[in-house]
Amino acid sequence: MILRRLFAFFAIVFGLISTLVAQNTGTITNKVLGTLNAIQTTVPFLTIAPDSRSGAMGDLGVATSPDVNSQHWNAAKYPFAKGQFGVSLAYTPWLRNVVNDINLGYLAAYYRFDKKQVVSASLKYFSLGEVIFRDMDGVLVGNYNPNEFAIDAGYSRLLSDNFSAALVMRFIRSDITGGGSIEGQQYNAGYSFAADLGFYYQHPTELAGLGGEWAWGINFSNLGSKISYTEGADKQFIPANLRIGARYTLDIDDYNSLTASVDLNKLLVPTPPITSADGDTIYYGMKPPNSLPLSWIQSFYDAPDGFTEEMHEIMYSIGMEYWYRQQFAMRAGYFNEHETKGNRKYFAVGIGLKLNVFFIDFSYLISTSGRNNPLANTMRFTLGLNFSEL
Repeated sequence: MILRRLFAFFAIVFGLISTLVAQNTGTITNKVLGTLNAIQTTVPFLTIAPDSRSGAMGDLGVATSPDVNSQHWNAAKYPFAKGQFGVSLAYTPWLRNVVNDINLGYLAAYYRFDKKQVVSASLKYFSLGEVIFRDMDGVLVGNYNPNEFAIDAGYSRLLSDNFSAALVMRFIRSDITGGGSIEGQQYNAGYSFAADLGFYYQHPTELAGLGGEWAWGINFSNLGSKISYTEGADKQFIPANLRIGARYTLDIDDYNSLTASVDLNKLLVPTPPITSADGDTIYYGMKPPNSLPLSWIQSFYDAPDGFTEEMHEIMYSIGMEYWYRQQFAMRAGYFNEHETKGNRKYFAVGIGLKLNVFFIDFSYLISTSGRNNPLANTMRFTLGLNFSEL
């Protein structure tokens, strides 16, 4: 009876995955645009999943069980982490189907200084490979390796036995030209300051007589100033984002546990309106406001195609994780983005291994749009240490 109910529970989860995939592989129905109308931001590297565990579950993590890399997904999870101190290093060779020298590195750490309070920090570094600059006549001007990085510092605290909150401050630097000049226009590095605000809740529960835990989380990330690379030019939005999600973990027995998770994700950035050729007249949609708080609010109702397009802007991830003796893990997940908003759709798989304080994770991305997709065959590697006591 227990196994039958257990099978039914996870059959529902996989049924949901199949239904959502089927609903999003049909024709594009945006009656105004009919084509791509992706939201435009600068420093998009901030939204890339940096760690292998979350990457293997379809790029989700706002409500998964706490780990060292919670800084990126929801720092409010840290007070529920079992360790006192942890550090992790992740590496991702990015867009290998296009070029061979773009890489993402991520370093994260946390420290618990009492039962309720945790401080955390991270560094995310994105190298865009070598870029060759030429003048108007095609003469070589020079080479440069563009790079972007973000440095975080966070504080999280238990507000009750089951609920926590966190605040993360972030400094962002983006240098895509090395201070060079392109077609007579001088370009400089762009800077921004941003913040994350996260909340997390978890509670033990039972299903079919088996112990377990359910949790939910919400995280507002990259709420910060715009970036400009040239003097006097219009500044561009950074990828302010809202992520909500839930998790259920079932303890099958003393050795085996199974988790199902889901995340919903939406950029809090105005949708580009449909305008005349000169840009002076807006036919559909709304003009982006100058106020940052107003732009976050307006992002919920400014799509040119109305409510239908607003729903298309919601990305979702569904993932599962199996642990044996809390030492060996297998993971799988699916990520979906609507065709008119970027069309990223892929499955992911991965494994994890824990040995005392040491852990290692690996993930592999499988594109559903073929091997020629720039994201196809993306691999992530993560190494880390997690200490129960110092």
